[in-house]
Amino acid sequence: MVSLLNRYLGRFDIELTRRSETWRPTSLLGVQPQPKSAPPAPPPFLKVFGSEELISSHRTFDFAVVMATTLRPTIADSLSSVFQQTFSGRVQTLIGLDVAPEGGNEIESVCRQIPPNHAVLFFYPGYSTSCRHGGLHPAWDGGVLRTLLSYLANSRHIAYLDDDNWWDDSHLASLRLALEGNEWAYARRWFVHPKSRRPICQDEWESIGPNKGTFADIGGWVDPNCLAIDKLACEAVLRWWSIPLRNTPRAMDADRNVFRLLNTHFKGCPTNRPTVFYAMDETDPFHSARLDVIGHGRYQSCGIAANASRQL
Repeated sequence: MVSLLNRYLGRFDIELTRRSETWRPTSLLGVQPQPKSAPPAPPPFLKVFGSEELISSHRTFDFAVVMATTLRPTIADSLSSVFQQTFSGRVQTLIGLDVAPEGGNEIESVCRQIPPNHAVLFFYPGYSTSCRHGGLHPAWDGGVLRTLLSYLANSRHIAYLDDDNWWDDSHLASLRLALEGNEWAYARRWFVHPKSRRPICQDEWESIGPNKGTFADIGGWVDPNCLAIDKLACEAVLRWWSIPLRNTPRAMDADRNVFRLLNTHFKGCPTNRPTVFYAMDETDPFHSARLDVIGHGRYQSCGIAANASRQL
């Protein structure tokens, strides 16, 4: 009922909301997963990669890419897909470590082949900001890193990428085109087998935009890996990257809050192109339902070729 009233009142720039939801949203989180003790942490660091012209000047970038990571090995593929973008403008990639294992050579080796129009800021504060790893903030998927790096990005246009997914070469270019005259934009995605890294099929059910698909009754949904925003126009959503849903079992769903605000308060536009490759998670609560619509046999057959090419 409240959702329907808000849609009607939105025509008059009015919304029903409790004051606490606006000013003290974390007081309403209810039951959340229990924090874990903090693992031993290496010292903080900040590393910068790119041409002297880009990293020493005060010019802004045409696009920024935000990645919160625990340094899964697949981050090399993710970062390579950013460097392979056909987008000709200046691109800044900001990588924030939530918890730092020893090493980090995967990132540094990939960054040795950085294109001349790209720069990378690789950051670790010396501790986790997520209560998953002993920090203070409730979001298990990076704590406040998405929020922090979004503000830190030296571009008003930001796209988001997780360290187990990757993009088609045209992803940023198509998003930048869709952002013209809009405040946020979104692409479609492919489901990918997590072991073979082989595309299975396009997602026609979940991340398909506002008021559509499996989540139509709550306004629809877009995967963060498919999103791009104008951070100055959509500044109000940035804090919500660190605030998961109330009574969540995993505390990894802050993106639902972000999408809800984008969908109800800002002007979005689709690229209508599937340029995101999303690795399925077999521990995800939605995995079984996904297999029901994709087909169990289809999923299993895509997992057989462990070294199959990612190219379609």
